[in-house]
Amino acid sequence: MQKLNVAILRNEDPFEHLLWVEACNDYKEKITYTIIDITKSTWLEEINNLNPDVLLLKPAGKTNLFRSLYTERVDVLVNDLKYKSYPTYNEIRIYESKRFFAYWAQANNIPHPKTSVFYSKKEVLNFIKNVKFPVVAKLNIGASGNGIEIIKSKHQLNNYVNSAFSTGLAARTGPKLKKGKLIFRIYQKITNPKELINKVKTYKEVSSDKQKGYLILQEFVPHEFEWRVVRIGDSFFAHKKIVSGQKASGSLIKKYDSPPLALLDFVKEVTDKHQFYSQAVDIFEKPDGTYLINEMQCIFGQSDPHQMFIDGVPGRYIYNKKWIFEEGSFNKNESYNLRIEYIINQYFKKS
Repeated sequence: MQKLNVAILRNEDPFEHLLWVEACNDYKEKITYTIIDITKSTWLEEINNLNPDVLLLKPAGKTNLFRSLYTERVDVLVNDLKYKSYPTYNEIRIYESKRFFAYWAQANNIPHPKTSVFYSKKEVLNFIKNVKFPVVAKLNIGASGNGIEIIKSKHQLNNYVNSAFSTGLAARTGPKLKKGKLIFRIYQKITNPKELINKVKTYKEVSSDKQKGYLILQEFVPHEFEWRVVRIGDSFFAHKKIVSGQKASGSLIKKYDSPPLALLDFVKEVTDKHQFYSQAVDIFEKPDGTYLINEMQCIFGQSDPHQMFIDGVPGRYIYNKKWIFEEGSFNKNESYNLRIEYIINQYFKKS
């Protein structure tokens, strides 16, 4: 049987693409892969020489410099050279760019919290004269709640605006002391010195990546949780991310309530329309039962081996004229194996 020939496009981090590698190794009878460092000057020559069937992406999401590099180069590969990619180019355009996501959501009439991006200090100072507090200030790049501030007073907001247009804004970085299994994580890094060195390097790069000359403000939506709905291929999962310190992002506190089928309908409609098949969609549920999309990420962290439980049973939903629950463990290897299964099925379905 002919194998699917893929290129794993690693970013500036030497470890982030390894979940793709592990998944490909689990399906080595159907897939062959080559790792290409897209940050190297020889990136285009290497990819053209390989001529892969599919590009497996791990977009950069820590600094603006490498995010721009990765997105620009994938743009050329997909839109000019017509390579297929997973996730799609349109999915990585909105990945870890809260600024671009705000534009994209508004342009596509996707329900989301009202978000304003200001490049003029005069304009934003005029805007905040009548702003309703609290208000959410967001850095363009920042996962797991990094770079998000809940601003509660005009004085605090004025200081934030002044910083944005003078010294610049940067995400807080460093080890997350409140995150679980701290001793285990410290031991893991100490016993893997290359990972420790890379982590320290990342902290330094993130802290020096200043956002200057613009800022992002979003309306505050009162909430006790966000729904996280995950779609990978035709598999759907959902659970609640519980608020801690006024933010659900990064809290790692989950509740596995059965999701409303209307929520799955909503996410299916959005992802079908835009052909997004690797997505974590974070959603506010309003008191009237309608939904607002807070963020969408094509690659996302996964701290637990399952994404959903229904009555204590792990599984997924699939749609076949109606929603059907399938019991099972589908999220091995942070759901990368499920991604590979979807890619293989799509490829051999057409061949």
